[in-house]
Amino acid sequence: MASLYLHIPFCEHKCIYCDFYSIAPNEPRQKYKAIIERFLRALEREIELRAADSKFQSTYETIFFGGGTPSLLAPSAIGTIMEKLAKRFMVKRDAEVTLETNPGTVDVEKLQAFRVAGINRLSVGVQSFHEDDLKFLSRIHSAEQAKQCVRDAFRAGFENVSLDLIFALPSQTRERWASNLEHAIALQPTHISAYSLIVEPNTPLYRMVQSKQVSTLSAEQDAELYEFTIDVLAAHGYEQYEISNFARPGFASRHNRNYWNHSDYIGFGPSAHSYWSGRRWWNLANVVGYAERLEDGTLPVAGEEQLSEEQLREEEVFLGVRSEGIDVAGFLHRYRTDLLAERRRTIDDLLNEGLAVVESGRLRLTKKGYPLCDEISALLA
Repeated sequence: MASLYLHIPFCEHKCIYCDFYSIAPNEPRQKYKAIIERFLRALEREIELRAADSKFQSTYETIFFGGGTPSLLAPSAIGTIMEKLAKRFMVKRDAEVTLETNPGTVDVEKLQAFRVAGINRLSVGVQSFHEDDLKFLSRIHSAEQAKQCVRDAFRAGFENVSLDLIFALPSQTRERWASNLEHAIALQPTHISAYSLIVEPNTPLYRMVQSKQVSTLSAEQDAELYEFTIDVLAAHGYEQYEISNFARPGFASRHNRNYWNHSDYIGFGPSAHSYWSGRRWWNLANVVGYAERLEDGTLPVAGEEQLSEEQLREEEVFLGVRSEGIDVAGFLHRYRTDLLAERRRTIDDLLNEGLAVVESGRLRLTKKGYPLCDEISALLA
């Protein structure tokens, strides 16, 4: 099964930690609105051009609207995109369709309209339930708005609602992070994504750290909060199925799993990445340039690469240890390599130190091993 991703590159305000391509309205509102309308026309054209390629005549089981802030769009715009996708691609009737949602951009009526448009899963960008944290992260919503958004989502009829949270904020204590988890669990979402704060280059947060305006937590403090997160969420019935993702039984994100299983996916929109049968390509990270290309009838591809077998193998190791483990038999079939035999000494060390286990034909990391994911991937690749 394959997936579709749509990058909606518009925000009310850029968050200091975000390095995804997006634009905020620093020009008159009317001009910003015109840019959005031009983008939507270009997006429809990109969908048409990709669908005309016979190699993409597959069955698609997930659709994901990411950004940026897709919930800024009108539900009618989302509905139009959904109709175009359904007309041009073979989308399963029970496809998982996710919309990333900012609490400051929706109310119950708008959420109901998104549901009518075809959205059946929401990913709500809460990040924190503390007002000072939200101000530091330059979020546009309040803690109460975040809570109300989740309550409204269930009132609107959504049965699959995910929350995003960020931990390891500067000076964050275990007690303060615990209160965030408590607030989140009390809302009874079906899925929680908990990410450690990462200082990405070319972001305002990076410049603040470089200039020593902000000090980040140590790796040891980060790991302590992470292991605490795993314990708390497990105690409340959330199963960890990826390094940063936890779900009630039956609510793991199918879209996320497709990425981690090296399944095919097509990305639409500026800066969107795609992967198909070992080939990866990515679009221009510029909404005007993106629209100009498509207005000329040209796909807005900025670059591409054909992955070698060695690259595919390394990626499968990396993706596997981040998520539900490496399928040892499948790995042998695809790469003619018995990973357990080839990396026997390394794997024995991981097992003896409690960093990994081999269960049901999969080599996977433990709670203790997850914080060392990158280092372990390098040893196994």
